[in-house]
Amino acid sequence: MRKWRDILISATVSVREAIRVIDSGGLQLCLVADTDGKLLGTVSDGDVRRAILRGVSLDAPAGEIMNRQPTVARLEDERDYLLATMRAKQLHRLPVVDDENRLVGLETFDDLVERQSRDNVAVLMAGGLGQRLLPLTEDCPKPLLKVGGRPILETILINLLDHGFQRFHISVNYKAEMIKDYFGDGSKWSTSVSYLEEQDRMGTAGALTLLPERPSVPFLVMNGDLLTKANFSHLLDFHAQHQAAGTMCVREHTFQIPYGVVKLDRHRIRAIEEKPRRHYFFNAGIYVLAPQALDLIPPGVPFDMPSLFEKLVAAGQETAAFHMRDYWLDIGQPDDFEQAQGDYAAEFE
Repeated sequence: MRKWRDILISATVSVREAIRVIDSGGLQLCLVADTDGKLLGTVSDGDVRRAILRGVSLDAPAGEIMNRQPTVARLEDERDYLLATMRAKQLHRLPVVDDENRLVGLETFDDLVERQSRDNVAVLMAGGLGQRLLPLTEDCPKPLLKVGGRPILETILINLLDHGFQRFHISVNYKAEMIKDYFGDGSKWSTSVSYLEEQDRMGTAGALTLLPERPSVPFLVMNGDLLTKANFSHLLDFHAQHQAAGTMCVREHTFQIPYGVVKLDRHRIRAIEEKPRRHYFFNAGIYVLAPQALDLIPPGVPFDMPSLFEKLVAAGQETAAFHMRDYWLDIGQPDDFEQAQGDYAAEFE
């Protein structure tokens, strides 16, 4: 996404100042927000021209001429959806907002069509045994199981390439040679792939101690058995917006208790809640980490990502949860594998 903060104004600045920001930003647009960063509207060069034709003074507040109901993108919106929206409404730019309507970015048509290469590294965890998928994984590591005629891990890599990632590290252990033989150095996909070879299983965070060099910018970590249409570009922008040391993708799980729940005070009934619904957020297996998070991972011992986040919280470092609402499936059980086969055509073709 472009540097949207460069085109950010308040509703009280003059139309003249809005014109200056539009010209300097080179996007034919400026974003109007309140002091909490919530989007109030947009001012385009077209809005300015129409205002001048109506006789609006250049010294009038920009809030008088802004579009108060602009089309926006949400963090969970997929790239294809954004492109379709832009084409349908003949738009070249979409402000990106979170659930509280706070600005977190700006998508442009050109960037979506020709995604810019990123400096961010992606680490894909592919060393698990896949025991719950036996006998499928007896002769094939789970990340190489084919869904829609393509290995799960290849679908992940292609999706990340679509969001500008160009450098990948794949953590391997079980049947490592099969994964290395398939992906090689990444040249088949015009990208770079190297391997973090676990002699013993080190966990989703412990394997990061094998990185050949410390990343200079935030990096992505993702389990290698996930099918998802997550917008990784929005995820990275969300991480930067919150200045987090670690961002965890989470999904909401809701279930209904099929009975009336009785609340007691010893032997006294205080309330009865009929068939209540409970809501929980669970870890979706996708993370963004700032380089300094690596300092909290103990070397040479198994260490999982939830433990790293517990350490980040205990150390007082900023952590964030990115709520995922788009397609996501953890292929952990035979039923999940069967579901993935049916979902693939609708979601990935």
